Amino acid sequence: MIINADELVQYLGKKDVLIIDARSFKDYSKSHIPDAVNLDLFSMHWFDTSNAGIEAFNEQTRKIFSFIGIHESKKVIFYDDVSGMLAARGVWLCHYFSHPDVSMLDGGFLNWSKRNFQIETSQNKPSPSNFTGKIDNSVITGFQHVLDNLNKIRILDVRSKEEFSGEIVRAARSGHIPTSTNVDWAENITRDGTLKNNEDLSKLYNLPKDAEIVTYCQGGYRAANTYLALKKIGFTNVMVYLGSWGEWGNMLELPAE
Repeated sequence: MIINADELVQYLGKKDVLIIDARSFKDYSKSHIPDAVNLDLFSMHWFDTSNAGIEAFNEQTRKIFSFIGIHESKKVIFYDDVSGMLAARGVWLCHYFSHPDVSMLDGGFLNWSKRNFQIETSQNKPSPSNFTGKIDNSVITGFQHVLDNLNKIRILDVRSKEEFSGEIVRAARSGHIPTSTNVDWAENITRDGTLKNNEDLSKLYNLPKDAEIVTYCQGGYRAANTYLALKKIGFTNVMVYLGSWGEWGNMLELPAE
């Protein structure tokens, strides 16, 4: 799931490898890793986890993945500025669609640049595929499952402490999902932009490895980073609440603290 810059160098120029720059097109246009295509993953917010909403999300994601050229026969590598939420979202989405070989570049483009590896500025056109992907419901959840299991699952709110406490309001109401614990996703990353080592992450998430854990944030991006951090250290039952607070906080019939 995690690849470093030295390893990525070995994959440059290989036809069975797809490198995806998950940053904005503006950042991609300034410079990027050779061969990388651009997919601005931050534009793919989704706040409807009803049955119909998930079906529409699946259809849209398959179309986007087909456009960018993702295929089960290709190794897929996502990166953003650091080991951040955009690349992690890409990895999680591929897990959701059961892609067999997907990774995030540890340290992202900033680390790549500091190492003085080759960069380029020309835009690379995607080679579209016919992506289908088999849904893996074990890594995703929606508001109904969370509501029905508030006292049975471990809910990690990975937003800032100000969002968790309600000091910062980003929905129709402030606060957090009842029974949730706040662990800011930024705690997953070192000062140089790489993911923390397994020992430090294990101290941060001192929970049984088989616990049923749901991560959420505002829109399922920061939550994907914590999902990836947990998977990295051996947690086996982790789900991202896709709609996150952007959905829950705007559904006034749902409980909040």
